[in-house]
Amino acid sequence: MPAKILVCLDTDPQPSVFDGVVAVDAGVEHLFRHGGITPAAVQDLVYGAIFTRAPADLKNTAIFVGGSDVSAGEKVLAAVTNTCFGPMRVSVMLDSNGSNTTAAAAVIAAGRHVDLSKSTVTVLAGTGSVGKRILRMLADDGARMRLGSRSLEHAQQVADEVRQQAPQAQIECVVTTDEAGLRSSIDGAQVVISSGPPGVALLPQSVRQDYPNLSVAIDLNAVPPLGIEGIEVADKRVEQGATICYGAIGVGGTKMKIHRAAVEKLFTANDLVLDATEIYELGKSLE
Repeated sequence: MPAKILVCLDTDPQPSVFDGVVAVDAGVEHLFRHGGITPAAVQDLVYGAIFTRAPADLKNTAIFVGGSDVSAGEKVLAAVTNTCFGPMRVSVMLDSNGSNTTAAAAVIAAGRHVDLSKSTVTVLAGTGSVGKRILRMLADDGARMRLGSRSLEHAQQVADEVRQQAPQAQIECVVTTDEAGLRSSIDGAQVVISSGPPGVALLPQSVRQDYPNLSVAIDLNAVPPLGIEGIEVADKRVEQGATICYGAIGVGGTKMKIHRAAVEKLFTANDLVLDATEIYELGKSLE
């Protein structure tokens, strides 16, 4: 049987060591790692992947799109899928900045404790790359969502983007630049997920303590100060009163499990495109 080859197309100058290690742990036998990738460079790289093996063997070659810039990764993914044609294609996965696998792990964690289809979920800093994917996954599960952001215009733009992919999405945009707006965003919510940038505190303990019936609080920021005050980075199913708390490392085990499983899945067929929805569904199947 042909060896399993993963072609890593990274939009950063240096390909990610993290993604390479996870690929090896997932059973990849050979890594072809390329940095500084732009859409213009994709065609020849994809041709090298699809024209070197017979169609029946192409499931043993796959492409992973990574890098720290999710928007750039999305453009590279589009270029990959547009270059493939007919039977001449290989499976491809997008996980720039860990956005898809991290979002999936967070939503799965929340879903362990509440029925998302009957819940209101607040996503703080929801206009970022992880936040957008959390919203997309929550929409698939029928959750009511509140998108917290510093900019109402930006939040509405992101909400419209999510609705284009999931017309059923129920999203309320809330400006959280002051305490009144922050309280409005979490009042009556069953779940709050903080998906902000590293080192930015979004939900202080002085506010959270006034909502003792919050069922789940998840903080995806691993750099102090953490996004939700009072949650530790390694917290996993830690009970604080009636609230089940997760920190970034607390959901990290699930994220890694999903990442490895997604890489493994790439080699089961030659026509898979693993983006937010596909990776979320895969993650749920692992529960």
